[in-house]
Amino acid sequence: MTDVMTPATDELEGGGSPYARRVGERLRAIRRQKRLSLQDVEEVSGQEFKASVLGAYERGERAISVPRMQRLARFYRVPVDQLLPADEGPDFPGGSADALLPETTKVAIDLAKLETMKGREFEMVQRFLRMIQVQRGDFNGKVLTCRNDDLRAISCMLGTTPELTIRHLEELGLRFKPQIPA
Repeated sequence: MTDVMTPATDELEGGGSPYARRVGERLRAIRRQKRLSLQDVEEVSGQEFKASVLGAYERGERAISVPRMQRLARFYRVPVDQLLPADEGPDFPGGSADALLPETTKVAIDLAKLETMKGREFEMVQRFLRMIQVQRGDFNGKVLTCRNDDLRAISCMLGTTPELTIRHLEELGLRFKPQIPA
């Protein structure tokens, strides 16, 4: 017997894995955010999504196919990737940002140096940091400390991981490190 799964068996097998359970938890959370019961989804979807099958997806007992997930995302009016949990695998560089950064990671950015940088990515980061300054009421104009969530957002803008973003900021001399008197 081969290990190849056909599309028909893909939905029936693969359930019960830790990842299938996490996908199910995510599906359930979004359905509940929409304030829908399993029966509501079945009824409103014109029985495209049967309550019993959707319940099996949510319990992680049954794996959901990609086309079906796409239809469910359309039904819930959310991007498909919102139906998936973050990948926490050790060899997935774009996986969970929480796995890459300690909870208390803070990076101070030299705003004066950032102002001298030219290019689209620097302009995006500048606009984002100005927004943070407004939210915090922090207008010293020299240094801004970015917290974990800020680093994640900057990483998304740059299309990289928080860890690589920090390294990139250091390489560009944008990570502010206070001078310690000798």
